[in-house]
Amino acid sequence: MEPIKFNPQSRVFTLRTCSTMYQMQIERYDTLVHLYYGADLGDTEVVHRIVNLDRGFSGNPYEAEDDRRFSLDVLPQEYTAEGNGDYRIQGIEIRHTDGSNCLQLKYCSHQILPGKYRLPGLPSLFTTQESDAATLEILLKDEPSGVEVKLLYGVFPQCDVITRAVEITNHGTSRIALKKAMSLELDFPKRSMDLIHFYGRHNMERQTERRPITHGIQSIESKRGMSSHHHNPAVLICDRRATEDYGDCYGIVFVYSGNFECQVELDQAEQTRLVMGIHPSNFSFRLSPGESFTTPEAVMTWSGKGLEQISHHFHDAFRNHLIRSSYVNRHRPVLVNNWEATYFQFDEKKLYGIAKAAKEIGIELFVLDDGWFGKRDDDISGLGDWYVNEKKIHGGLPALVQKIHNLGMKFGIWIEPEMISEDSDLYRLHPDWCLKVPGRNPMTSRGQLNLDVSRKEVRDYVMEQIFQVLDSCHVEYVKWDVNRAVGNVFSQSLPEDRQGEVLHRHMLGVYDMMEQLITRYPDLLLETCAGGGGRFDAGMLYYSPQIWCSDNTDAIDRLEIQYGTSFIYPISTMGAHVSVCPNHQTGRTTDMNTRAVVAMSGTFGYELDLEHMTKEEKEIASDLITQFKEIEPMIQNGDYYRITAPKDENNAVVWSFVSKDKAKVLVCGVVLRKYPNPPITLLHLRGLDPQKKYKETLTGQIYTGAVLMYAGIPLPLPSMDYESLQYRFEETNEI
Repeated sequence: MEPIKFNPQSRVFTLRTCSTMYQMQIERYDTLVHLYYGADLGDTEVVHRIVNLDRGFSGNPYEAEDDRRFSLDVLPQEYTAEGNGDYRIQGIEIRHTDGSNCLQLKYCSHQILPGKYRLPGLPSLFTTQESDAATLEILLKDEPSGVEVKLLYGVFPQCDVITRAVEITNHGTSRIALKKAMSLELDFPKRSMDLIHFYGRHNMERQTERRPITHGIQSIESKRGMSSHHHNPAVLICDRRATEDYGDCYGIVFVYSGNFECQVELDQAEQTRLVMGIHPSNFSFRLSPGESFTTPEAVMTWSGKGLEQISHHFHDAFRNHLIRSSYVNRHRPVLVNNWEATYFQFDEKKLYGIAKAAKEIGIELFVLDDGWFGKRDDDISGLGDWYVNEKKIHGGLPALVQKIHNLGMKFGIWIEPEMISEDSDLYRLHPDWCLKVPGRNPMTSRGQLNLDVSRKEVRDYVMEQIFQVLDSCHVEYVKWDVNRAVGNVFSQSLPEDRQGEVLHRHMLGVYDMMEQLITRYPDLLLETCAGGGGRFDAGMLYYSPQIWCSDNTDAIDRLEIQYGTSFIYPISTMGAHVSVCPNHQTGRTTDMNTRAVVAMSGTFGYELDLEHMTKEEKEIASDLITQFKEIEPMIQNGDYYRITAPKDENNAVVWSFVSKDKAKVLVCGVVLRKYPNPPITLLHLRGLDPQKKYKETLTGQIYTGAVLMYAGIPLPLPSMDYESLQYRFEETNEI
């Protein structure tokens, strides 16, 4: 199977993966039209799907003369521009020096190349060997202006994903302003479909919402300078009847961590168009003759077997071709973080005491959180002053780290390199280094401002300070946090007509800082964070194999947060900890086993004062660490199934992992309420081999895969609210 083919007679491009096919055609007047995306149809070309009609108030290209049936306003297309007669949402908008915005993109040429294209300075999917992927470059050109648009397609056959990006180059003689540059445009024929997206807020990120696609424009977006707690840069589009294991579904993920917009429009002809890319609000990129702009990457996939297959495609693609860290398939050390145990109030004796108690129960990594640097006794001072506060840590950080290493534990540390406090030595020295609009008081958040990391001198200064700390002692883990949205968007390093570039340049600066960190320390385990899950996106996974899922550590709320996250992102990327009860965010009390079962479906760790745990609690915590190490390979590499949803009427949230060879199964869950005289609920597993026999390791009970999937097993009756369950099944030859 060739992943990319071009038929010069029909002028049809065909992109194929193991089970999907994507087709487009160079139509009349060199217009690139979209034909099909869905199940693999072999060598068939579906050119018959384009039906031209004369539709009132839909204009026609000048070349079409009196042929009113050919209109860009209703044609399904690959990438459209403002000002050319297509009045729907478009992929690109440009302002020429005369103030006009017309751009009529015509096919010019193409190349089919082995391997995967690269996007300098931006995160994107990669290949480990050239045969993993193939690249299609299609060059479109607007002849009068000289503007060229190169459409980039990366085809990953084994993962069933196709990547998209766009390179815009000004080959004209005048400067242009790029006002909008989407990474992906996707047109669908008439059909009834739903949009699934993941909304939320701080402490309740990635809640799942499904709604019909109706006439007009629906938008999922963030203008906060980051992907945000409030909307995630990923959407699913599916048939109205689609379920976890039934129906046509499409998934689109933006590999970017800054402002984004995904718009969906149902047009006059009942066709649906989706565009995704950098949010055009406060975006304007100046391109002088010869200059180019490259958009971030978008990743898309299709499933004919429901939503869970979409998740499997994304999980496999991200584990194998996005996460670069050597930890992607390695054991992640079980950690303890001191934040909820001490907040800002600690000294080296308290920290060592927590580490010593952690070592006794089998914890492998101690993480020192906020408050170790500058004059940082609260959250309104010290950011930007990355030197050790020896009034708290007497004797300095190297001495403390050495003591923790002597326990046989690894050491990690918290940083927030993108931020600055007004009450800091750095601000007093360089007040112009933050984003701030001249002549106005800045909008603050959490008592801090954004450093202008679009500027190289700012990035280099901050990272050199941090490198001096990390070089002084052997640090194996870094938690990179950001605790406010980007605001006061103005850079003193750019002229007035380039202020629309600040937000994107700022994001490129963040990526550059992270690249510096992981290049200097290739064995470092990096975990990113943004006040919890405010920047949980595919762009971050290119730099860190895990992201702190939410500042809300309550196990019951985490059921919903981690459920929504699982549609797109691998389970092993979700930072999850067992914290104290009553929970600091909700006041809820849950059993430690329940907290652990939820946290085990993530990176697993502890965030509480271990010195205050009873002997019995320590024994339980130690046993849970042993359990996690046994099941970690399944969580990292197994296929994930959402058996019941948080809002189902089953009174339980249940999920499972199935090994790639279908020989092992891990089932986890939480029963929410204990009811008197309850109904019996049957759990139907998925993804097993119906012919295999499976032995439940605790009871010794043997079932066939068919029985576990089709007949089901009873949900256990709880003895209390919020009781956890966990089953392990292994293939057996026993009778």
